[in-house]
Amino acid sequence: MYVSRGVMAALGAALLIAGCSSAGEGKDGKPEPPGKGARITQQPKGTDPFWVNPDGTAAQQVAAYEKTGEKSDAEQIRKIAEQPTGEWIGPENPEQEARGFTEAADKAGRTALLVLYNIPHRDCGQYSQGGAADGNAYRAWIDGVARGIGDRPATVILEPDAVLHLVDGCTQDAFHEERFNLLDGAVTTLKALKNTKVYIDAGNAGWNAPDRIHDPLRRAGIEQADGFAVNVSNFYSTEDSIAYGKELSAKVGGKHFVIDTSRNGNGPYTGGDQDERWCNPPDRALGETPTTDTADPSVDAYLWIKRPGESDGECKGGPKAGQWWPAYAMKLAKASHP
Repeated sequence: MYVSRGVMAALGAALLIAGCSSAGEGKDGKPEPPGKGARITQQPKGTDPFWVNPDGTAAQQVAAYEKTGEKSDAEQIRKIAEQPTGEWIGPENPEQEARGFTEAADKAGRTALLVLYNIPHRDCGQYSQGGAADGNAYRAWIDGVARGIGDRPATVILEPDAVLHLVDGCTQDAFHEERFNLLDGAVTTLKALKNTKVYIDAGNAGWNAPDRIHDPLRRAGIEQADGFAVNVSNFYSTEDSIAYGKELSAKVGGKHFVIDTSRNGNGPYTGGDQDERWCNPPDRALGETPTTDTADPSVDAYLWIKRPGESDGECKGGPKAGQWWPAYAMKLAKASHP
């Protein structure tokens, strides 16, 4: 799988630093919309403590539809815009972006959901290739993220695919030792913060080999992390993801986990070319909305880590990985359950 970096991250952080805030709760305890743009409400805090970015790409799409009078389309995309999604920290201004997102979330009394995806030799040179130039650059980037978060609440998803690609043969052997060192160091740095939770990405239910990934997770720092994440940017059902996560949890000291439910409403795509079932597959749907009220005590939360509506890569007519694709977003929303 290949995941988005969120091309609007830098713009979003700049807007937040300039003083934009998310919707909070009004005096009567009901959601209160932000003061400008699309009217985006924050979900109840009791079961969904994560922050909704009122200036996110989906919210901007809602505002555009409303401006042109396309009310029904606006209401479909609102299904995405009013849920908290991961903020993917970009490579250039990690401290500024992390500070902007966490300050806005803290002001709203919520927790920021951040995704860190900048490991060197990322994605094995495929659609989401890139990452930090070397180990020292990555350490400096992580330090910047940590400074930006400070003591404010944050939940961090650490490096989608980074461990999995050490196991599946995708990442060259010469880079393995450094990657383990960088991941373990990142966990140490982030867990030194007062109110930050860290979940290391650990693949998905289609991997079918937790026996091969539990030892790499230990080397990556799972013992000091809060847990691991499964199904990031993928489509496996919540039921299958829970089963996979519990099997893996039993092998790493009972660690809890979170599940990306952003696009798993119809489960995985089983048609077409097997190698591209992960890349903008057709007929998918939004999954369970983000919540800490899950079906199993081992699951800390259902999260929308992948931002629904952003492309997986240049396949099936899609734009570059991480770019907003209105047509795909609309299909996800229309196919989702009420």
